[in-house]
Amino acid sequence: MQPIYFGTPRPSSKLWRFAHWFGPYAPLIVMFISGLVLLSLTRLGLVIWKWERVQATGELCQILLQGVRVDVIQLGLLALIPVLVSPVLATRGLFKFWRRFTFWWVLLSLVLLVFLEAATPGFILEYDVRPNRIFVEYLKYPHEVFGMLWQGFKVELFFGLAMSLVAVALVARLLKPWRQAEPKWNNLAVWLVWPLLLVLTIFGIRSSLGHRPANPALFAITQDSMVNSLILNSSYSVFYAAYSLQHEAKSSAIYGKLPREKIFALTGAQDTDIPTLTTLTPSVQRDKPLNLVILLQESLGAGFVESLGGKPVTPNLEKLKAEGIWFTHLYATGTRSVRGIEAVVTGFQPTPSDSTVKLDLSQKNFFTLASLLSKRGYLTEFIYGGESHFDNMRSFFMGNGFQQITDQPDFINPVFVASWGASDEDLLNKTHEQLMAHHASGNPFFTLAFSSSNHAPFEFPDGRIELYEQPKATDNNAVKYADYAIGEFFKKAKASPYWNDTVFLIVADHDIRVRGDSLVPIEHFHIPALILGGAVQPKTVEAIASQIDLPVTVLSLMGIEAKHPMTGHDLSNVSADYRGRAMMQYNYNFGWMQQTGPTVADNEVVVLREGKAPAFGHYNPLSKQLQNTAPPADAAALAERALANSLLPALLYQEQRYRLPE
Repeated sequence: MQPIYFGTPRPSSKLWRFAHWFGPYAPLIVMFISGLVLLSLTRLGLVIWKWERVQATGELCQILLQGVRVDVIQLGLLALIPVLVSPVLATRGLFKFWRRFTFWWVLLSLVLLVFLEAATPGFILEYDVRPNRIFVEYLKYPHEVFGMLWQGFKVELFFGLAMSLVAVALVARLLKPWRQAEPKWNNLAVWLVWPLLLVLTIFGIRSSLGHRPANPALFAITQDSMVNSLILNSSYSVFYAAYSLQHEAKSSAIYGKLPREKIFALTGAQDTDIPTLTTLTPSVQRDKPLNLVILLQESLGAGFVESLGGKPVTPNLEKLKAEGIWFTHLYATGTRSVRGIEAVVTGFQPTPSDSTVKLDLSQKNFFTLASLLSKRGYLTEFIYGGESHFDNMRSFFMGNGFQQITDQPDFINPVFVASWGASDEDLLNKTHEQLMAHHASGNPFFTLAFSSSNHAPFEFPDGRIELYEQPKATDNNAVKYADYAIGEFFKKAKASPYWNDTVFLIVADHDIRVRGDSLVPIEHFHIPALILGGAVQPKTVEAIASQIDLPVTVLSLMGIEAKHPMTGHDLSNVSADYRGRAMMQYNYNFGWMQQTGPTVADNEVVVLREGKAPAFGHYNPLSKQLQNTAPPADAAALAERALANSLLPALLYQEQRYRLPE
């Protein structure tokens, strides 16, 4: 195989001398090297510009090193299409076309990188973050945006245009040797090299050997959202924002519209700066508010709890329920972990869009329990046995009040590591270790621990439980192991000095398999929840309840008096005639169930559907069947209430009004 030369004599550029050994792939190599240099230099410039904030994080080396990793991902994305078509276009018969194609592809790619990096300082000045979702959305309105730029950002506009023109000239000159190139590789050489180049490109894009490819959440290593954005490059940030917008395409407007004032009237909100702002008066007055620990259990549906009509695979939970506040008719808001996190940690109502954990406008200044408690001096942390960047958790948490994240790399000599990370046993051992340290420090704390053992392929250590069934790797056995870990944790917790000072919440994120032939399979939204601790008085809550009620309830039991935007109910002190409600998002169907009589069997259900009239029914919690019925006498009012409660969270999100007051 002979190297490819670019004109006569040999090229004098050191870069091209190196690149010519790669034959028809030479321009892609030049793009990769030039892009790395360009993006690293611009990142370094931004770091120097924002040095005080970067220095305050103590993560300079990680910012620069992880930045190179992001640049490799972006350059791999830019190279992917040429690499995919090269076995056809880079052959001798089509070489002239390949030469023109790659020339323009590399030219436009590098100019795009330059343009977006040139636009970055002005965007950071305006929005305190690299170009992102807002940048993409502005592309829809060129007339208005150009007017805005011309009126208020002339310097930035001319700078961006000037740098783009300079980039065109420089890159065209850089690629001049390629325009004179002649094919020196035969077709066999192209085809032999192609598989290796494709694998390297895909690996560079994926940037991980784990279950999940890298994403922006992986690079959220500080609590400063702006500094985290410096790790990215602006083209990657914009590309990812454009990709993420598809998840926001479905909003509650698919069910219909209501006037703004009616939405507020039907939901009890007010058309103010924070429409749902309310003041929580705790049901228990305490001289010193308690700590909070939430154990969020992966896929622990009611079907795994015998006293809730399920299987006998949670004996420890069954024992513990008599010691705390046990909810017999609690319903999850969705079918994904991020939806459960959204409900339990933020109290936010569900919508047809992705959970706010993953959406762009909620990555900072969005209400969470951590944002409230951190302002009151609490140490706030998230502990997870897997990779915390999964489902954008790390980015969301770090941007919204969580000060510390412990995930898989932080587990030293774990007992067992499964496909999804360290086992529940390791998770709760680490949690106990952290809680002991927090208590010893004398500072109040809020710890969120998220389990993962009850997840396919259902891996857990041997010798811990008597298997419920064979083979070992089943959901029933995994739940029984997760329950074992809970039992062991509470043995230690009860004997610890933090027991009497802490409120514990055990709750599922969702059921394991939510399916059925109902418009909303309500039986699979039924989940267990238990609040306990040395200072918690036991009782059973029989009313219909929603996950979004839990964060309000635990704050009340902690003795926290505070203003907050949550719409959930405080179930720690409800009257005997209290009638609850639950809301459930199932794909693009929204289920609203409200209790209409003294028992949970007295209820009405309305299901909102895209492009169709609402459906009505009655859910029997004993038979676990949703029975379709004719519209009740109050059908119109019921449907309007459900619609208002679906539209409200979308409005709060879009207008960024779900937050704490200044």
